[in-house]
Amino acid sequence: MSTSAQRRVLLAAPRGYCAGVDRAVIAVEKALEQYGAPIYVRKQIVHNKYVVQTLERQGAIFVDETEEVPEGAIVVFSAHGVAPSVHDEAEAGKLATIDATCPLVTKVHKEARRFADEDYDILLIGHEGHEEVVGTMGEAPERIHLVDGAADVANVTVRDESKLVWLSQTTLSVDETMETVGALKERFPLLVSPPSDDICYATQNRQVAVKQLAPEADLLIVVGSKNSSNSVRLVEVGLEYGAKAAHLVDFAEEIDPAWLEGVTTVGLTSGASVPEILVDGVLELLASHGFEDVRIVKTAEEHLTFSLPKELRRDLRAEAAGKL
Repeated sequence: MSTSAQRRVLLAAPRGYCAGVDRAVIAVEKALEQYGAPIYVRKQIVHNKYVVQTLERQGAIFVDETEEVPEGAIVVFSAHGVAPSVHDEAEAGKLATIDATCPLVTKVHKEARRFADEDYDILLIGHEGHEEVVGTMGEAPERIHLVDGAADVANVTVRDESKLVWLSQTTLSVDETMETVGALKERFPLLVSPPSDDICYATQNRQVAVKQLAPEADLLIVVGSKNSSNSVRLVEVGLEYGAKAAHLVDFAEEIDPAWLEGVTTVGLTSGASVPEILVDGVLELLASHGFEDVRIVKTAEEHLTFSLPKELRRDLRAEAAGKL
């Protein structure tokens, strides 16, 4: 193996929590403080094992379906968004709801409704079964057709090729999405693009940082959960842009020391639903193997924040007013 003096870590910036994830996690924490446990959460609030386990210890109960929540209880909808039918289910169950859907996902939902109202067929680029895709398709199921990558373009059938628009899941690979868009436009020349890019700023920024460091990385470690679409994409982008090897891990202890054999440069990043404490754990482990030289690869600054869900803001304001 190379000498320890040669070993280094290229640490991607930006990485980790995006504004939508931060908002969703804080929403559950504030709800627990405001209303007390238990607080029910439909699906994982964000796709990260550590975050879910931490919130469970604080009193959050995660369920797969709205019908699992007791009548009259409080339920938080995850950052990935839900279909209108889920809101109807909550109302039928007399549930108090807190909608923690990322505002960037909400934007896609609004676009889907608008284009459906204008009688467009909508080609939604995304991964089948992903919670965000399920929620978006629920806005106009009779008008939205899922396109799962460029290879799926040949399977698309539409009513009118002159009334056609594409939208996308927010957490995809930018390059892969544009490849799919290119294939769609080749088949449907009149295809309309959305007013603005649907792939979220954080997903794009994290991919750009990985593209920058990947050519120098003997090994790329992405901290993130396997069900996190944007984390999985970071592994793929790293390999595509030159990393010799890449692995996705939830925790530092999942790193196999054999991965470090013969490695001089480790690239390190984390998905948009990953708290920084998990990256710190990886840095500590790498340092124990001689990778003490940490260099930041910064490709963007992020300052965006989102306000808490309106239901929570209303009750927090009411409580503050009552204490005056």
